[in-house]
Amino acid sequence: MESQNDLIEQQLFTLLRRTQAIHVRTASGDVELERSSYGILCLLDDEGPQRLGAIAQAFRLDPSTITRQVQTVVRLGLAEKTVDESDRRASLLTLTELGRVSLTEARDHRRSMLDLLLSSWTPAERDNLLSSLRRFNDTVDHWIEKGTPHE
Repeated sequence: MESQNDLIEQQLFTLLRRTQAIHVRTASGDVELERSSYGILCLLDDEGPQRLGAIAQAFRLDPSTITRQVQTVVRLGLAEKTVDESDRRASLLTLTELGRVSLTEARDHRRSMLDLLLSSWTPAERDNLLSSLRRFNDTVDHWIEKGTPHE
């Protein structure tokens, strides 16, 4: 008999696969955004210009991996590197107007697809999903940062 944690792990892996499918099926606009590019642009849009080290930390990835991904968004004209005025040795990654427009198109399309996918869910069911996802993400973040999932 499978334990509750076995079933949760299976559902998390299924969610990971479904997330990739949603990414592929909701591509829209003039610029097709790879998953890593989409994530970087969302971070810049949500939190403003970022140093590369902060981006690597946000995604829990090696700086060399982020550097390659950042090179892609810069090459596509979706973001640009500028000098960090607080430390001229460092650079900041900032959304360009093309990046902002491309991201807005992608996010609008994805959100309309989520509206469709969740149309039969009650507001309470949506609230429960949101609350559970937030709590799970907060628990994982705490575990990564502190080495333990709880205070």
